[in-house]
Amino acid sequence: MNRLVTVFGGGGFLGRYVVQELLQARARVRVAERDPRDAWFVKPLGGLGQTQFVAADITRPETVARAVAGADAVVNLVGILKGDFARVHQAGAAHVAKAAAEAGAGALVQISAIGADRGSASAYGRSKALGEAAAREGFAGVTVIRPSLLFGPEDRFVNRLAELARLLPVVPVIRPALRVQPAYVVDVARAIAGATLAPAAHAGRTYDLGGPQTLTMRELQAWVIAATGRDRATVAVPDALAAALARFTGWIPGAPLTWDQWLMLQSDNVADAGASGFAAFGVAPAPLAAVAPGWLVRYRRQGRFATPA
Repeated sequence: MNRLVTVFGGGGFLGRYVVQELLQARARVRVAERDPRDAWFVKPLGGLGQTQFVAADITRPETVARAVAGADAVVNLVGILKGDFARVHQAGAAHVAKAAAEAGAGALVQISAIGADRGSASAYGRSKALGEAAAREGFAGVTVIRPSLLFGPEDRFVNRLAELARLLPVVPVIRPALRVQPAYVVDVARAIAGATLAPAAHAGRTYDLGGPQTLTMRELQAWVIAATGRDRATVAVPDALAAALARFTGWIPGAPLTWDQWLMLQSDNVADAGASGFAAFGVAPAPLAAVAPGWLVRYRRQGRFATPA
């Protein structure tokens, strides 16, 4: 295989695993980042000359066109959790789709998110849905993949819950009854690589990638507490208090919860019933318990020397 795949956002959390899967499939990968130095760490994952780097910003069409020139397939992984959602998720997706079509790429994979909905109360959810529409309009046969919340060694989700369990004697839980379906980042990367390298089987289709377990936020936090060997109680944060926290402090850099994220938390983050998922790619998704203890040991009091519960 000698396909050239341009991956926008290849240096991110999900991006590094997508790049690794493509390299293992012997594709050539061109990683497109605003600052390519942020992705240089992926170069040792491939062979000599197998990985390229290019400076590109999906909000600037001229840089996107350069990044996709000569590419056989294009993957757009770029997403943000705060900021100008329309500029990145919608206009950026349109720029990538248009450039991929004009470059004659044989496949485009647009990464969206479970919960993408034009009627969503959150700007994130609306912009993701509009980004899907922009990609479909600009590129015939685009494949849309909607992952659930991702977990993995570098995530900012399960690791944050583990850090709370390490630091606090009583762990607060926001929206404890909210249902989530976390997916292992490696499984999602394998599905994305499959869609990229076998476009004929997946062109024009949309996939919801939710993990094998549906948990409430309270159940998830309790599992993380047990996995890190802590003895912690949990307490539900009243919705009124959580909403006030998001409303009045969410604008502060590094705030734990923005107002838009609070709006996102009003709906369960689970795959639609009947939606195509991992099975279409031959991937059996791993549950948290199968992989997460391997890196959560760092949060135990004695690390790898701790006695399992």
